[in-house]
Amino acid sequence: MTTLILNGEERQVTSEPDTPLLYVLRDELELNGAKFGCGLGQCGACTVLVDGEPVFSCVTPVLLMNGRDIRTVEGLGTVAAPGPLQAAFIEEQAAQCGYCIAGMLLRAQALLVRVPDPQDDDILAALEPQLCRCGTHMRIIRAVKRAARTLSRAAEAVR
Repeated sequence: MTTLILNGEERQVTSEPDTPLLYVLRDELELNGAKFGCGLGQCGACTVLVDGEPVFSCVTPVLLMNGRDIRTVEGLGTVAAPGPLQAAFIEEQAAQCGYCIAGMLLRAQALLVRVPDPQDDDILAALEPQLCRCGTHMRIIRAVKRAARTLSRAAEAVR
């Protein structure tokens, strides 16, 4: 049995140790945000955050995740209360087919933790491993910048 800290909650999984994390998330835990794309760790549709860093879950065995902090797109917010990044992606209409969006959101989340006021080059570098064939790249960049402004205003309000 493997213990995951998934979206802030401890979860026990019974999948075989060599099972890719993506399959555990989708099949055992019924979290379908991360998608199967290439199965080779090349497209980014399966991206999740592990200890705050983007990871291709399709090539990551669940055995390596024991006790690790895993965040999926479901951990960013809900339909009723989307998180700042999700809200910005909605407002900027950054998703077209939506297949890559979970990975884009999680890579953007990791970026905003490291770089609260990212420039275009920062965003492009952070999102570079994610493949998107729909051509919404400019809207995605605008969405990340919008989320950064929202988070900055929220931080200022707390001070």
